[in-house]
Amino acid sequence: QVQLVESGGGLVQAGGSLRLSCAASGRTFSTYPMGWFRQAPGKEREVVAQISWSGGSTYYADSVKGRFTISRDKAKNTVALQMNSLNPEDTAVYYCAAGAMGWGRGARPDYWGQGTQVTVSS
Repeated sequence: QVQLVESGGGLVQAGGSLRLSCAASGRTFSTYPMGWFRQAPGKEREVVAQISWSGGSTYYADSVKGRFTISRDKAKNTVALQMNSLNPEDTAVYYCAAGAMGWGRGARPDYWGQGTQVTVSS
């Protein structure tokens, strides 16, 4: 059974930082991309960042470019999202994703985590 388990969410003031982590189990994703998505109240789920199977390519939503950094550890089957300069518009449930998914705004991952809440106060 495949599981993606996120950690690291929480409450932070505007301008602060958080680091999200995701550990995958049940299968290896070393030959697949991994990524982070988010869903704010009343809005559709959107891709935040993706990283290719090799780690050599990344994609970022325009709204997070220059502030967020995605990374992965293939040996540990994990993916992380370092979030800096957070603002209230970043408040959302953040989901780890893995597997075949496409790339960019149309990405549709095979597997999802359960989500972790990130709340940024002004």
